[in-house]
Amino acid sequence: MQRPGQSGMHEDAAWSAGVRAGLLRADARLARKFDAGVPASTLVALRSRIVDAQVRAAWRRCLPAGAPLALFAVGGYGRGELFPFSDIDLLVLAAPAAQHAAQPALARFIALLWDAGLQASHAVRSAAQCTEAAADQTVLTALIEARALCADAGEERALQDAIAAERVWPPAAFFEVKWQEQRQRHARFGDTSDNLEPNIKDGPGGLRDLQTLGWLALRSFGQHGLGWMTESGRLGQDEAAALLRERDALCRLRYGLHLVAGRREERLRFDYQKTLAMRLGYQDDADSLGVEKLMQGFYRSAAIVRRIGDRLLQRFEEHFEGVAPAQVIDADFERRGEYLATRVADWLLRDPIHVFALFAAWAADAGLRGLHSQCARELAQALLQVPAYTEASVAQRDAFMRLLRGPQAVVTLERMARLGVLGRWIPAFQRVTGRMQFDLFHVYTVDQHTLAVLRNLAHFASGQQDDRFSVAHLIWPSLRKPELLLLAGLFHDIGKGRGGDHSELGAVDARAFCESHGLSEADTALVEWLVRNHLLMSVTAQKQDITDPDVIHRFAEMIADRQRLDYLYLLTCADIAGTSPKLWNGWKDRLLADLHTATRLALRRGLGQPVDVAERMAENREAARALLASEGHDTAAIDAMFARMPADSFLRSRPDQIAWQAAALQAAATDRIVVAARTIAGRDGLELLVHMPDQDGLFAALVIALDRLGMSILQARVLDAPGGNIHDTFHLQPVDLRQTPEPQQLAASLRTVLAGDLQRMLPARRAQPRHLRHFKVAAHLDFTEIAGGTRIGLVCTDRPGLLADVARVLREQRLRVHDARIATFGARAEDLLLVSDEHDTPLSPAQCDALRDALLAVLDGDSR
Repeated sequence: MQRPGQSGMHEDAAWSAGVRAGLLRADARLARKFDAGVPASTLVALRSRIVDAQVRAAWRRCLPAGAPLALFAVGGYGRGELFPFSDIDLLVLAAPAAQHAAQPALARFIALLWDAGLQASHAVRSAAQCTEAAADQTVLTALIEARALCADAGEERALQDAIAAERVWPPAAFFEVKWQEQRQRHARFGDTSDNLEPNIKDGPGGLRDLQTLGWLALRSFGQHGLGWMTESGRLGQDEAAALLRERDALCRLRYGLHLVAGRREERLRFDYQKTLAMRLGYQDDADSLGVEKLMQGFYRSAAIVRRIGDRLLQRFEEHFEGVAPAQVIDADFERRGEYLATRVADWLLRDPIHVFALFAAWAADAGLRGLHSQCARELAQALLQVPAYTEASVAQRDAFMRLLRGPQAVVTLERMARLGVLGRWIPAFQRVTGRMQFDLFHVYTVDQHTLAVLRNLAHFASGQQDDRFSVAHLIWPSLRKPELLLLAGLFHDIGKGRGGDHSELGAVDARAFCESHGLSEADTALVEWLVRNHLLMSVTAQKQDITDPDVIHRFAEMIADRQRLDYLYLLTCADIAGTSPKLWNGWKDRLLADLHTATRLALRRGLGQPVDVAERMAENREAARALLASEGHDTAAIDAMFARMPADSFLRSRPDQIAWQAAALQAAATDRIVVAARTIAGRDGLELLVHMPDQDGLFAALVIALDRLGMSILQARVLDAPGGNIHDTFHLQPVDLRQTPEPQQLAASLRTVLAGDLQRMLPARRAQPRHLRHFKVAAHLDFTEIAGGTRIGLVCTDRPGLLADVARVLREQRLRVHDARIATFGARAEDLLLVSDEHDTPLSPAQCDALRDALLAVLDGDSR
């Protein structure tokens, strides 16, 4: 077994080139079969056999007949499954002396495979070395599916003996470690399959979960496949059929993903979702995009795999630990260990109301881990008998409402959703189950977002103080009927995907549901109003100036009473925080809390008595004066501080902000440029004050400087102070929340920049993040003349440095900025800017046209 000579090397190269070409032709044929609808489970087996032939040929080319070495396929290849870009995992079994003698031939063998385009990974071990290596359960997992490629029966037995349960990993221990491995793997993905870019192979409910069940069956019972588990009674025929169906669906997604990616790729990344949807035949329609249908199919498949997989894992647990003795709960239920079970077989199938009784018993015992596997299977069989609420009896509707008013109401709704009951009871919820929205704003499917909102509401109800939500836990006790807020949360997005205004559609559904469940007209009207207006408070807070008494008065008129205000505030907080982990921040918390407080005071005062601007300014001035006096400042010093501040500061800022700004001015009384920053107590943001002589392009310079310092602007207020100074305040958040600068450090850095040549400052150039490239928002601008200038509404695709580029355009157009409200919704930027010309007058039509052209050139990327 020597290396080939020069001529042999040329022959090997020719052989590899021929095999590579043949494999490419074979893969092309398989791809055509895939596009023609041949099941992917068939194609992966065909590809495995095609590769088998070439691997055996390469082995025979390099190893002489009778050589004391055996070749096995292991891992997925051993299972006979090769996707278009799967690895080729091999084991060479040989005694140490034979290993040493065959080193040149084995090196040639592996080189041939790689040159032929087969990415082979291999291990060379003796039987004893296999036993030793199998102490690592991941190695054992690959070896238990070993399949002989060039080995006789004796060598196959030797490998099986080396990894036998008597030597390494007994079945019970193997079950425990694989179950723990699965829990850890799921945790890496947030314990949900409903991610925007899910992993088909390793994510919760993915192919790896199915493979884990197969490995456990093989190690525990020495049997392959689901058929044996069905015959032995460990798996129901309905369960087996569902798993096979979803396995085929997941295999098809993975096979297609490899094809469109052109490489081994297991994540359904944005880069490939649309292309894959088109390849699989999903088409857009009036209600949803083809890519959304593709993703909904995946999410539903993953949910079914998880649901049945959990039941099977519990059966494995019972197999090893034994059936726990029953502890009677009542006439209908009993505990078996830490699981809830029915006392009579098929009891759940007798009456749908028994299903609600099951969830009530589950909610009554917080120590239960879940449903007993047999009970869970019986529940799955009973699902088809659970009617839609419109077809249900009064007793069944009453039973549902008791769950909503009972203990662990939100946990119960989550369980009902996960096990398919909620979708049966409310068909509209089933339609949004697994429904994704192809954007970056909604990072969860509609159903998972809804459940996240409900969990947030449950958190508010717990009374636990949380710095993320400053007043929610204080407002919750004022709710007259908390279950009405849960219903509003359940229905607020249920109208999505029907082609109309989801708030209106959801409000109609909510009213129908409440009426059918016997709620009073007043309660029904409140839930309907909350669903219809669930975006009102968020839009008002983020897009309007809530320091303006007129804005508060108009908002209070729409709210009308304190009860609606409290319910809507809690729903709004829960909704925003449940949309994306990154969306909720301290600034939004403060904004909504301020809006709630201002509206509550307006309602208490009476809608017929709106707040006078002068009165509000006087109140804020005196409150700030009291704060400064408590810090030791005398009247004369306070008057001097206030004299340097714009009059509008006493209308647009809270008393604590006024006092902080005034103290910052006094501390730097002799400085030409005053820059001060502070953290927002208990929150993840910074407040910034800049007070300095005005000059053209100053706002642009500030925005560009903050962008270069890694700060994102959430809100900017630009005011003119006495003596030709500006008095600008900003709410900031670090672009990278892991790198929040110290306030003094930020202030010092910005002060240094502002002391330089501001006209030479240009925005930083940055590459657009990968995930933003797939979401193009058409740029839209509108101009509205209002008191104080021209308000610009800007909608476009978000990107790094966007506001800095916009500010540069405004500087070049010689325009002044007076106010800026910055909002980002995933890939969508929605900014409001109040600008004027150099004389503080609104823009002329010609100026608007010129500004529109310049901004569109930047927003469309022409200037980059």
